[in-house]
Amino acid sequence: MFIDRVIVRVTAGNGGSGIVSFRREKFTPLGGPDGGDGGKGGDVIIRADSNLSTLLDYTYRDAWQAESGAHGSGSNKTGRSGSDIVLPVPPGTVIRNHDTGDVITEVLEDGDTVVVAHGGRGGKGNTWFATSVHRSPREWQPGEDGEAVALELELKLIADVGLVGQPNAGKSTLLSVVSAATPKIGDYPFTTLAPNLGVVQLSDSRTFVVADIPGIIEGAHEGKGLGLQFLRHIERTRLLAFLIPIDALDWQLEYDQLRTEIAQYSTELSEKPHCVVFTKMDLLGEDEPPPIEAPEAFGVYAISAAARSGLDALKLAWWRRLLDMRKAVVQPVKDVELP
Repeated sequence: MFIDRVIVRVTAGNGGSGIVSFRREKFTPLGGPDGGDGGKGGDVIIRADSNLSTLLDYTYRDAWQAESGAHGSGSNKTGRSGSDIVLPVPPGTVIRNHDTGDVITEVLEDGDTVVVAHGGRGGKGNTWFATSVHRSPREWQPGEDGEAVALELELKLIADVGLVGQPNAGKSTLLSVVSAATPKIGDYPFTTLAPNLGVVQLSDSRTFVVADIPGIIEGAHEGKGLGLQFLRHIERTRLLAFLIPIDALDWQLEYDQLRTEIAQYSTELSEKPHCVVFTKMDLLGEDEPPPIEAPEAFGVYAISAAARSGLDALKLAWWRRLLDMRKAVVQPVKDVELP
């Protein structure tokens, strides 16, 4: 089951309290205060784990609490700090405060960590309150409470190429033949009810990730169909591929509708590089794409996943575009004049 949004309540550990204690040893009269401090409460930490691809675990348990710190003891002994609790999530998870809706942070790379609830500070023992005129203090501090917060965890898949198209455009079939992914394939609309990821392997260890996004229909940006539920998963893709089946009634209209839905959902998303891919070309027995007006696309391609035709050219075009984008990110080093 693909779960991409959950609400969890986390509570950090409370700090331990300091204590009132006085040194009592043989031959040491009036030993003075020796009350130790309380230990710090444990933090709640969220860590990105590349072994995960869904937030399913948090549907079984929605409340998490770190360990509290131990109280101090005599002989100026500080209480043991509480253990932190680590919540693993898939890379690409956005963390929000559920009550305010504010974005706290997001974890994008494997191993990224963030403390979402800090443990309470331990209280001071009576040793800290001793002065030259107040030699037998009986003051102490209680430990501070740990932070408690309700979090909304939202997963946005990270992929290089996002396959976008209306239901039955051939997205799942294409993903299944260019990668080792095994998405559900059927001859009825909305076969894909959850995004699927697949790794495309080229020669010389060249790889990139392709995401199959559930079908987008007109009005998806308003929540129609699967709507907003999965549109957010293409926000982090680096480029988009608009799939148009060759048996569509109006190729230009279908392309324009897809572009409109993407633009109305996110202007930034509409500016990502994209290409047009005509699918199911085996129905016509042709290899050349039909005419279409797509001036902003970096290419128009024709494929048949069933006949395995046109796939190599498409994968190579994706790779070259991704490579150009990676090179553009690397800024050239400016020449520095030496004195």
